[in-house]
Amino acid sequence: MSATTEQIGQILDHDTVAVVGCSTTPGKAAHDVPRYLLDHGYDVVPVNPTADEVFGREAYDSLGEVPGDVDVVNVFRPSAETGPVVDAAIEREDVKAVWLQLGIRNDEAGERAAAAGKLYVQDRCIKVDHSRLVA
Repeated sequence: MSATTEQIGQILDHDTVAVVGCSTTPGKAAHDVPRYLLDHGYDVVPVNPTADEVFGREAYDSLGEVPGDVDVVNVFRPSAETGPVVDAAIEREDVKAVWLQLGIRNDEAGERAAAAGKLYVQDRCIKVDHSRLVA
């Protein structure tokens, strides 16, 4: 299962990205990629139970605690931990897409997301695709 270039473009057209596993540590992909998204106009919502804030924005303990609408869920967690995150995204009617970062895959979760009508990307970097298609 892999998203088409058109589907990736649709995902990148959205505004609000909840980043599950968003890091407070500069130099880590889980920090630098969301920083890039923020710098390119996205409303980035950090989800990290060990942080109070990231980028001066309130960090939430879980996707379910994020108030307001979320368009895209961008995941920086080990592949084995992504199933519950994808399920939480499916439970939210506002989420249009789930994006597992480069090196992260979960085919079964992807099938559940697709069956729920969510666009699903795995094993790709949202920053790389944004810079290739949008920036």
